Amino acid sequence: MTRTGIYGGSFNPVHIGHTQLAGWMLARHYVDELWLMVSPQNPLKEEADLLPDDIRLWLTKLGLINLHADRAAGFQFQKSRIHVKDFEFHLPRPSYMADTLAALRRHFSTRQFVLIIGSDNWLQFDRWVRPEEIMVHHEILVYPRRGYDIEPSTLPPGVTLTDTPYYDISSTAIRDAIRNNPAYNGEGLAPKVWEAIQQFGYYKEKP
Repeated sequence: MTRTGIYGGSFNPVHIGHTQLAGWMLARHYVDELWLMVSPQNPLKEEADLLPDDIRLWLTKLGLINLHADRAAGFQFQKSRIHVKDFEFHLPRPSYMADTLAALRRHFSTRQFVLIIGSDNWLQFDRWVRPEEIMVHHEILVYPRRGYDIEPSTLPPGVTLTDTPYYDISSTAIRDAIRNNPAYNGEGLAPKVWEAIQQFGYYKEKP
C-alpha cells in the first residue's frame, strides 16, 4: 500500500515552511506521497480573514510550481510525489479530520494514510473529534514546532516525532505584514504566490 501523508491546514496563505516541511517528509521517506489537504475551515481556529476556498487552493498549487530538490537544505525528492487536494471541500462542514480520514479510507482502499501534524496540535490532540478513532486507524507523524516541545518517550505506539527542522514561518505573521508593513517584500512566500497576492490585493484589508 502507498503510504500517503495527509498534511492538512487552511494554508492562508501557503508559505515555504509548509512546502519545505512536505519536501523533508518525502526526502526522509516518512511517506511515499504527501497530500496538502486544503481545509475549508478549522473547527478549533477562527480566521476572520480566511480567503475563499478556491483561492487558497489555487495559491497552494502556485506554491509548488518552483518547488525542487533543495540539496543545500539537505533534502531531495520527486516533485510528482506531492499533491494539493480539495477533498475536504466536498465533505459536510464543519470539517473534522476524523471524518476526512474515514472518507479517505472508503475512497482509497489501496492507500495507507498517515496523519501529519505539528507538536502544537499533538499537545491538544485530545480536543479533536474522535481522536481515539484516528489513532486506531492511522499512524501519526508529529513535526516539531518551537515552543511546543515533546518528549519522544511519552508518545504512544503509532505516534512518531520526526526529525524535521523548525520552520519558523507563520501565515498569521505574513498576513499581518502584508496589511501593516509597507516594506514587506514577500519573505517566506514562493515567488508565484507573492505575485498573485500582490496582483489581486489579497490580505491588504481585514474583512
